[in-house]
Amino acid sequence: MITKEKYLQMLSDNVVDMEDELVVGVAQEYIEAGYPALDGILKGLVDGMNRAAVLYEEEEYYIPELLICSDAMYNGLSVLRPLLEKIDAKEKYKVVIGVVEGDTHDIGKNLVRVMLEAAGYEVYDLGRDVPLQNFIDKAKEIEADVIAMSTLMSTTMQGMRKVIEKLKEEDIRDSVKVIIGGAPISIAFAQKIGADGYSANAVEAVKLVNNLMENEAVELGA
Repeated sequence: MITKEKYLQMLSDNVVDMEDELVVGVAQEYIEAGYPALDGILKGLVDGMNRAAVLYEEEEYYIPELLICSDAMYNGLSVLRPLLEKIDAKEKYKVVIGVVEGDTHDIGKNLVRVMLEAAGYEVYDLGRDVPLQNFIDKAKEIEADVIAMSTLMSTTMQGMRKVIEKLKEEDIRDSVKVIIGGAPISIAFAQKIGADGYSANAVEAVKLVNNLMENEAVELGA
């Protein structure tokens, strides 16, 4: 009989090795062996995605490889996630994410979404070329904790400023954190427009959201 630890290693390896078809069978065997779905997700699939993210940071993997790794993780999740027990009654933090109006480049945004979902956030993906008002409308609809915006074009950067201004006009700026990212974006620009943070890549985006939500919990006395 294959041990739980061996299965977890196999799940992790399937993700980092881009085995997007093989992982489904391994996940099914893992469940049939009686092992818990949550560990399979966190210590198997997410561990593999974290390893892939490190390879991406070290420039051993590039965006195409990372996307296939994410496909493998999602294929495994399709088996394990429906079997999760409702063990945590605490509501997940909600993130609205999208590429600002005028830009159709969404690979970076997709990577951030994948990593946030893997980290346990409830993500609402508006897609690309998103009308600015849609960020505000969706945030209000779901009572979002975070709005994450990206662009790869300097010509659309000012849309991020306009979203923040709209949040202020509708008197909800204080209730939602705003983070931004993309090739032309910098920390200085984020500070200039009043964003709560900037990240250069998907891994840093997750760390940023984690820090913002941890600080929010402390301020609320959670």
